[in-house]
Amino acid sequence: MRLSHGLHLGYCTNIHAASSWPELRRVLEGPVRAVREKITEKSTPFGLGLWLGHDTAESLLTQGALEELKAWLQENSAYVFTLNGFPYGKFHGEAVKENVYRPDWTTRERLEYTVQLFGLLAELLPADAKLGTVSTLPGSFKGFALDGSAEEQMFRHLAECATRLDRLRERHGRDFVLGLEPEPLGTLETTEETRVFFGKFFARKDTPRCAREVIGVTYDACHLAVEFENAGVSLNALRDAGLRLAKIHLSSALRLAPTDAALAALRRYDEPVYLHQVVAREKGGTLRRWRDLPEALAWAKDLAPAARGVEWRVHFHVPLHAAPEPPLGDTRENLTGVFDFLARDPAACSHLEMETYTWAVLPEPMRTAKVEEQIAAEYEWTLAELRKRGLEKG
Repeated sequence: MRLSHGLHLGYCTNIHAASSWPELRRVLEGPVRAVREKITEKSTPFGLGLWLGHDTAESLLTQGALEELKAWLQENSAYVFTLNGFPYGKFHGEAVKENVYRPDWTTRERLEYTVQLFGLLAELLPADAKLGTVSTLPGSFKGFALDGSAEEQMFRHLAECATRLDRLRERHGRDFVLGLEPEPLGTLETTEETRVFFGKFFARKDTPRCAREVIGVTYDACHLAVEFENAGVSLNALRDAGLRLAKIHLSSALRLAPTDAALAALRRYDEPVYLHQVVAREKGGTLRRWRDLPEALAWAKDLAPAARGVEWRVHFHVPLHAAPEPPLGDTRENLTGVFDFLARDPAACSHLEMETYTWAVLPEPMRTAKVEEQIAAEYEWTLAELRKRGLEKG
């Protein structure tokens, strides 16, 4: 939806399974329509962040499919302003784990898929939209056995992507930005790693000048909170480094003091579909990392609470509007820090996307309503926070 200061708010449809245009149409006509009916009048434009995996993107290129999607958007007073291009393949109902990073930016498959998404976005953007954004993975995953040429391959593919996006901008008269999304144990994991990576990329002779305009960062509030970073400090650092903020993911992570009771409660979040990286802060401030939740729990099992660190943060997207039951907590304070940053500088980033994709794997106590009711509650919470800062509607 359109907010004040040129901001746009939507929710990411990666919460819904869809691997073809017919399945995506059922999502739009079912939960998406149900959410918009709870949030806005039909006459009010309803912004969407679509997740288009590779198969769905290919399906939209079949005869008539894209026109059907455009017709649905028009009939339902909805519009697409951003796409999620991080998960390439299946994202629901079976183990995803680190496969969510495949193919990565060392491959041409990732490049071609991403450019294809921008081509679709160019057709889907409303006539008055000046900007279209796509989020993507943070290069690759540190757990992969990448050789010394991996960074060179990433830079080369990102440079070609920038050139092709620049041509698309000229052809359509729109602004397009790709946002690499730092994530725990990604190639880009922290603000500093992101700054260094882009510094090297922009300094290369074969990186086109347009790259600074079309390749930037997607800031995910959950991901950087897991890294124990402060939202305001991180966002200011990215902006001051000359990096363009493509969009901001509004999301919240799990946090806890690793007591016996808290670890017992945390075990309910150990599920087989998604990767849940864990970062623990020790008394002196040192950070310890684990690839997935079972590994962290196994490490802590026979340790005294004092030896487990001061605080753990877990990459598990939890609802924005509802905190986990104690002794677990969340990182909404990092998210409200994002809103404070935008209140100070609303021009820094105009695309906001709620991204709680874990609804189907949340423990029962946090699944107290239908998914569309949960998303509607997230909208209400988010809009209330924006309203406090004069950012809701103008």
